[in-house]
Amino acid sequence: MAKNSNKVKKNTNKANNFKLLADNRYAKFQYAISETIEAGIELLGTEVKSIRNGNANLRDGYCSFRDGEILLLNVHISPHKNVGSFFNHDPLRNRKLLLHKKEIMKIKSNTEKKGMTIVPLSLYLKGSWIKLTIGVGKGKKLHDKRQDEKHKSIKKEINSALKR
Repeated sequence: MAKNSNKVKKNTNKANNFKLLADNRYAKFQYAISETIEAGIELLGTEVKSIRNGNANLRDGYCSFRDGEILLLNVHISPHKNVGSFFNHDPLRNRKLLLHKKEIMKIKSNTEKKGMTIVPLSLYLKGSWIKLTIGVGKGKKLHDKRQDEKHKSIKKEINSALKR
């Protein structure tokens, strides 16, 4: 009986396990993120293989609304190497995000405010599904970025002094 309970524990831990595939640290530097949302992403088979190999770049990506849907634009997913050119995908194609209508309406109302935008923050594997975290944020000014750097350096100095 003990063997069966161990298998159940392994399965539940596996379902809660996240594996980070791509991260957009630059977006956290450029934007003051006010809200984050987990979304599914519509992908082709070769895109899934390429993302699992770590060939995705979220740095220049952004989201826009079209026909009541949210599209992920300008995210580069490299073509898969072990597949012929006929089956491969366009690296910069527009990808549909999978969200509920209520979530889409909420995001749309938040972004209609001046200066707000939607940026992809991270791409990760949740169980067997590839998920995307998007953030609604406002672009930082130069003095905001300097202030953030100042706070980070002060925090770093305090932590190093406490360790000594």
